[in-house]
Amino acid sequence: MNRRLSARLCAIVALSAISACAVPPLRGWLEADMARHMLMQFPLLVAAGALLGASLPGPGRDAIAAFNAHGLAGFAMFLLVTAFWMIPRALDEALLSPAVEAAKFASLVTAGAAMALSWRAAPPVVQAFFVGNWAWMSAAVGLLYEDAPARLCNFYLLDQQTVAGRGLVALAVIVPLAWIVSLARSGYLADLLSDAPRRASPDACSQRN
Repeated sequence: MNRRLSARLCAIVALSAISACAVPPLRGWLEADMARHMLMQFPLLVAAGALLGASLPGPGRDAIAAFNAHGLAGFAMFLLVTAFWMIPRALDEALLSPAVEAAKFASLVTAGAAMALSWRAAPPVVQAFFVGNWAWMSAAVGLLYEDAPARLCNFYLLDQQTVAGRGLVALAVIVPLAWIVSLARSGYLADLLSDAPRRASPDACSQRN
């Protein structure tokens, strides 16, 4: 019963966030600035998708897990979707075309759900690979936006582009640090460090020889 209530609450919060992002006044305010577009609207849609993924019933999660071993397929999808919406032309098209805007909403929400479902299935090594790749990509795009001498998006000013780039670089630092802190709090890092001396002990080396 608690699981059902929690799932319903997640779904309600997710749908409310998606609806809020789609309402013209708020959507217009978010998309009027490049930093708000990329650093507020995008994460809100991804978070809403993650909540929808968490609200899936057991059979639905099991069906997805059948082709998402270790979370690899979901992580790959998330990286591809977020990489696409970092392209300046994609941002311009989302502002020009209602169809592209709808595709942006749908793809980011789906990517968030895929990421949430993959995170549960992925061991820390796979999580590290995913976080590292996402952080590298975000930092590279952020530096490009920050250092570009001219506007890359037709609808945004150069100073907005610079702020968005700095925000992406900041996220590329904050997200990996948050992940490391979560590993430390879970005790995984302590276990890993405590096992390291045992693997490197002389007894272990002599046994190998």
